[in-house]
Amino acid sequence: MNPKEPAPRTRRSPEQVRTAVHQAVIDLLSAPEGEELNIPAIAQRAGVNHTSVYRRWGSLDALLADTVTTRLERDSPLNDTGSLRGDLIAWAEASVASMNTPQGRALVRAVILSMPSSTPAQSDRAGQFRRRMRSIEQIRERAVARGEDPPPLEEILDQLIAPFYIRTIFGIDLPATGYPELLVDRLLG
Repeated sequence: MNPKEPAPRTRRSPEQVRTAVHQAVIDLLSAPEGEELNIPAIAQRAGVNHTSVYRRWGSLDALLADTVTTRLERDSPLNDTGSLRGDLIAWAEASVASMNTPQGRALVRAVILSMPSSTPAQSDRAGQFRRRMRSIEQIRERAVARGEDPPPLEEILDQLIAPFYIRTIFGIDLPATGYPELLVDRLLG
């Protein structure tokens, strides 16, 4: 091969590209030197063309939302503990563990800070939120199938999920232990 020729590109699957781009977002948010977070920088770090990122996500806002949602889904598996209380605690503990990392805090804050006021972006955000809430709906469905009476999704959102995000957004540390149980017990009262 001629040394002046560019190295042949290896073709990556869409999932490999998505993983690389998500990791680039996390790396840039976690960089101590405070690199600027923009699509060209993310694409360069991920080793993909920036047009691929724009084509797939459309905006930095949508990319950030997808990165956060994917990470939380990965870090908060749906364990079936046999009870609604146990399932909610397991889900909440995994969420706390994910948000208690520097990368988790940086991702949540970046998403909040990037939220534009335009309607299309809000609908993108709502879609990402619905994707995240599917796991809570699955927990609720399992509880109903076991004969339990789960609270409505809105109550779970207000009393269990919102406190995690409020603390993360405002830089209030999440307690290392006991917090998920406290919130779940209040919710189920």
